[in-house]
Amino acid sequence: MGEDAFRNVRFAPCSGERAADVAPRRRILSGLVGVGLAAGLSACRSASTVSGHERGAIDVHHHHIPPFYLDQYRDKVAGVRGGGLSQAWLTWTPEKAIDAMDAAGVATAVLSLTSPGVWFGDVAAARRTARQVNDYAAELGAKHRGRFGLFGVLPLPDQEGSLKEIEHALDVLKADGIGLMTSYGDKWLGNPAYDTVFEALNRRKAVVFVHPTAPLCCRSLMPDVAPMIAEVPQDTARAITNMLFTGTFSRYRDIRFIFTHAGGTMPMMVGRMKQYGPSNLASLAPHGVEQELARHWFDLAGTANRPALAALTSFVPVSQILLGSDNPFVPLAETVRDLQSVGLPDSAVRAITRDNAQALLPTLRRYG
Repeated sequence: MGEDAFRNVRFAPCSGERAADVAPRRRILSGLVGVGLAAGLSACRSASTVSGHERGAIDVHHHHIPPFYLDQYRDKVAGVRGGGLSQAWLTWTPEKAIDAMDAAGVATAVLSLTSPGVWFGDVAAARRTARQVNDYAAELGAKHRGRFGLFGVLPLPDQEGSLKEIEHALDVLKADGIGLMTSYGDKWLGNPAYDTVFEALNRRKAVVFVHPTAPLCCRSLMPDVAPMIAEVPQDTARAITNMLFTGTFSRYRDIRFIFTHAGGTMPMMVGRMKQYGPSNLASLAPHGVEQELARHWFDLAGTANRPALAALTSFVPVSQILLGSDNPFVPLAETVRDLQSVGLPDSAVRAITRDNAQALLPTLRRYG
């Protein structure tokens, strides 16, 4: 079905849906025509499609908070995040995580450490904490078999320590990938200072989960607006733009990057990347900026809504979109509920909630 034909499709309200809601549902689904999901576009979604545990959803954006990490870095974490710590920080336990997963029909969650990570300027401490955090998460995976995967944390910007931790995480712990922050200090991921680490990850064809942080430059730009609202999504866009313009994507094509929150504000910046990009942009993205960006993966943490999905699916195929919740900071059930409400066809929901993650992370297949 072509896009012109799609415009002539008439939508009836789903059960319990107001007629006024049909137009937004039509607009979001129109963005999916180009990715082979025309069949079934008029299908209504039932609330039970994702929520049943038998669906075996996979959450690729799921944070753990090791108790020793919080004990050691509580003040530093609170300072970076702009104030006191929420109850989600203070009350997290593996058991609560599993309860949230069961309630939302999630079979497996891939654990990662959230911002600000383990780097606070002390090389020895960062190496030690990275090892402790990764070992802790691996132990949870062994104790709760099949429930937890792992994106191992690195002590960047320490290159030598990061190379050692890549070996430990991927070879010893059998982690599903590596987790990085969008920036460290005043350097984003496209900075040549990180080339040694990216070369190692590229050789391994690793999956790299990129989580945003609030960079040093911008944590207090707007005192009345929390960095989580404005700076976190923008830092994902900064990192993506930086990696594109510095040739990081083109040099390390075997790394499979996951960017969170639907790419942050990146979809809104694609036009400006083309208009104001470097003179060698054609060599950095020979098939066009949209196609270069669309070969990466994006999760829907905080963005399982019609406006964000409309922007993302306008150039990213559904096969590159993953379920991500940001649990415990955003309750997992909230993301699942939001995804249920946007009117996606069953095939798209199945792909986003499980199939795409299994294809990207074959190590998770051992969990059934």
